[in-house]
Amino acid sequence: MSMEHVVSVRIYLIIFAALVVLTGITTAVAFVDLGRLNVVVMLLIAFVKASLVVLYFMHVRFTGRLTQIAAASGLAWLTIMIGLTLRHVLTRAVVH
Repeated sequence: MSMEHVVSVRIYLIIFAALVVLTGITTAVAFVDLGRLNVVVMLLIAFVKASLVVLYFMHVRFTGRLTQIAAASGLAWLTIMIGLTLRHVLTRAVVH
């Protein structure tokens, strides 16, 4: 028999409210001209929102160590792929 962790409805509502607030902040930042910082701020907010979804709605926070390692390795692979893509984009020559 497996022991499942039961998350209370209160926690789900708090996480949902945080996601709604973060979505509002993302929308507000879109209307403010921060230059190149706009993308950085929006990606940080997106990272926080994705983390909340993975940890609570996908129950990774309450699972075994192997599932947490699999989720972390997926994040590491995504970081590598984004890093390689940015390295390519930022170092190529501008063609006029």
